[in-house]
Amino acid sequence: MKRTRAHILAALLAAGFAVATQAQAQTQSITLTGTIGSRAILIVGGGAPRTLAPGESLQGVRLVSVQDGEAVVESGGKRLTLRMGAPVSVGGSGGGGGGSSRIVLTADSRGHFVTAGGINGRPVTFMLDTGATAVALSMADAQRIGLDPTRGQPVTMNTANGTAPGWRIKLDSVKVGDVTVYDVDAVVSPQAMPYVLLGNSFINRFSMRRDADQMVLERRY
Repeated sequence: MKRTRAHILAALLAAGFAVATQAQAQTQSITLTGTIGSRAILIVGGGAPRTLAPGESLQGVRLVSVQDGEAVVESGGKRLTLRMGAPVSVGGSGGGGGGSSRIVLTADSRGHFVTAGGINGRPVTFMLDTGATAVALSMADAQRIGLDPTRGQPVTMNTANGTAPGWRIKLDSVKVGDVTVYDVDAVVSPQAMPYVLLGNSFINRFSMRRDADQMVLERRY
């Protein structure tokens, strides 16, 4: 399994996969990058940073207030609290998420965090992998849960047998325990994998702490 994981991680690096891909047409990312007094420096939809005063708007996002390093904004009739450097997605199908906001995983005898979960409502087995840029799954798993990766963005991936085509895709939903996250970036590899790697395109939406043999993830947005 270690060899397979190494190949997949190498493939992700070779493909130059970045979590911060362009948002889908229906989804907009808002990031607080700094504050100056009562003003906030925001990045909306991957554009250039802009400094806004309370009451001012940028691409449909209105700054309400700034206090203690946090900014309150309004978008699409909803108020959101932004924390420094933590992007928030608004719009798109499914909204921001559902269910609980806390995941607790227990390490197995090898120290791995393996758990049952779901992608787009279909069951899969995840292994938590902080070294993986994105959720990564094999072609076999993708096809089993009804995905057609060939409709995604083609990338070239390195495998044990040389280069092979891979694909970048967007998952409608990823569920672990009672927590569901929507619009998650993923990469599909032609190489067989024993687990679906639960990478940083999912993990980055949580704060994470290790407590003995447990990993606790608390949802940030």
